[in-house]
Amino acid sequence: MLQQIEGEDRLSALTDDVLLFILGRVDTRTTARTSALSIRWSHLPWLLPELSIDVKDFLSTPHLKPIKTKDMEEAMASVAKATRSFLVKPRREFTISSLHLKLYFINTFLFEVGLLVGDTINSGSLKDLDLAILDEKDSLECNEEDMLQRAQEIYFLFTAHPSVLSCLTKLSLQNVDFDKLDMHHIIFDCCKQLKHLSLTEYDIGGDCGFRKLEVVCLPKLEKFNLNSWLFDYVPLVFGFVPSLGELELISTRGCYEELKLSELLYGTTYIHTLTLDFEGENLWMQPEMRQLCPAFNKLRKLFVHGIFVEFDILWTMAFLAAAPSIEMLHIEVWDHVCDVGEVEDNYRRQNNTERRTPQWDVDFNDTKNWILKELEFNGFRSVEQQFTFIRSVLQQSPNLHKIVLKRDDECDLCSTHGALPSKFPKKDEQEMIMRRIRDDTFSPQIVFDE
Repeated sequence: MLQQIEGEDRLSALTDDVLLFILGRVDTRTTARTSALSIRWSHLPWLLPELSIDVKDFLSTPHLKPIKTKDMEEAMASVAKATRSFLVKPRREFTISSLHLKLYFINTFLFEVGLLVGDTINSGSLKDLDLAILDEKDSLECNEEDMLQRAQEIYFLFTAHPSVLSCLTKLSLQNVDFDKLDMHHIIFDCCKQLKHLSLTEYDIGGDCGFRKLEVVCLPKLEKFNLNSWLFDYVPLVFGFVPSLGELELISTRGCYEELKLSELLYGTTYIHTLTLDFEGENLWMQPEMRQLCPAFNKLRKLFVHGIFVEFDILWTMAFLAAAPSIEMLHIEVWDHVCDVGEVEDNYRRQNNTERRTPQWDVDFNDTKNWILKELEFNGFRSVEQQFTFIRSVLQQSPNLHKIVLKRDDECDLCSTHGALPSKFPKKDEQEMIMRRIRDDTFSPQIVFDE
């Protein structure tokens, strides 16, 4: 039993490893403050093997939304100070196994933090770096000049501190235009340890030679996220990515030259988790699922999100036919008051993006039974087409033992537009729904998640 020092609180009497476990679960700002509590705590923050420094933890409270430039600058100044404190020697005597950094596009402080991180890497005191460069601006607020400026800042950061690239394992970028910059060299030739790559609202140049982002050779890349690309097609080609297991494609665009998943996934052999999010717009895919079998050999989890509520959902079963190894299927219906109305309809007509019901005629008669074990349905509202879908899946999935029916996710914009009452089944309706799904034929566990 630990012997408590006279005048010392019970928490401080715990051993270093227990206190480090506690500190590892609070934000960096709180961690730094603990060093001032007492001599007992003063050395602990510099013993943490993993550090997470998030600029949003340093924003003044409360702060206005959207966040003002002045508030972001003050937060980045505090981040630079905290980073210097955590990384500077001689206080930092132990190697950091992983550093997670979330920063704003504030040029001066971005370079200051980059210099500190680069020096730590050069000294051998940092193994893995997870870097996210955030932007509080919505993509619609960013013009081409803004996006190019952000890309230049990132480019100069990496070229000024090349050692940062050597241990970069995760990179997340927003609102950048790589038109005039050789980012292919930086990402694919220099980031040999990169495992996770996320690009949100990005442009690689529509008037130059770079009309596609070619993931040429990232042997350690495990997860890739492409969010809201600024083209009428998916500007992405995979080369040598033997470790790529998770792929997420998200876009609101509705007038695409429809994507052939078989072409996009060509060369991938290890995809086990696939997320497709249409965000309530048209499907930007062709119904050519039977050609996907080679790329889907290891697919275990499939998330099909953002299906407009008035669309049929039986077409999603084509994925199960193409990848019978799927064990978990997650369907999400898009039903947003903030997305329906005269303004939105006029915008779609002007941009030729009116929603069209998907026309996927898929024959499942000669399809083998699927090994599907769990079905999760987000946005369930007890309508006929949803019952038809669930029972159709049950008929070909003898191993389906659990069905989770979930309420819509809350949307702040819907609330401001006068959201309608939830259509999720009430308690007194749920027993009837379970009987209707099972119909004395099936026996899955049915969970209502409110």
